[in-house]
Amino acid sequence: MSDMTLAAAVAELDALEDPKMRAANEKRGDDHGMNLSRLRAVAKKIKTDQPLARELWATGDTAPRLLALLICRPRDFSADELDAMLRDTRPPKVNDWFVNYVAKKSPLAEEMRVRWFGDPDPTVDAAAWALTSVRVVKDPEGLDLDHLLDLIEARMKDAAPRPQWAMNETLAQIGIHHPRLRPRALAIGERLQVLADYPTAPGCTSPFAPTWITEMVRRAEAVA
Repeated sequence: MSDMTLAAAVAELDALEDPKMRAANEKRGDDHGMNLSRLRAVAKKIKTDQPLARELWATGDTAPRLLALLICRPRDFSADELDAMLRDTRPPKVNDWFVNYVAKKSPLAEEMRVRWFGDPDPTVDAAAWALTSVRVVKDPEGLDLDHLLDLIEARMKDAAPRPQWAMNETLAQIGIHHPRLRPRALAIGERLQVLADYPTAPGCTSPFAPTWITEMVRRAEAVA
């Protein structure tokens, strides 16, 4: 645990504030003006500090919460704490970091996946699908992949943006890692056309599931 106080940590964050960066971030829905590489440098200096992380999170502000997610200890949060935190992660970057740096690393990840699956709050449902994608890749035993494809086929087209994106990832991962279901995953993606027109930078792979699946399988076969 570090010896940094909440006041000192917030002062360091305030020093990182850049009006131009804030303007760019706000276009993406993130209400902070920090260069994230510089934020990570602050976190690296603090290292892991669960009490400070809790204090930073309790401020309710985006910049302190991002720092909290970098210095916290995921295993120290209870199921109810994880649930409450997720439901309060409205800014996109806070949501993204919470899911990837805390929920996915928690020993309660599977418990939370089940608890959150199908929640009426799109942010919560999206987190369940994100955790499902991890299981599809790393631990598919016990998952009903056919049923997941049924749900994706029925719900993804009209889903809110966050769960739609997360379902699309699950669709792609099923197609990439489970050859038996690849034809169906490709067919669902082609039929629904979700993210087919998503702008993709040169050299990057499109998130459109059929393109994503085909490219990842091609790469795997090239090195086999």
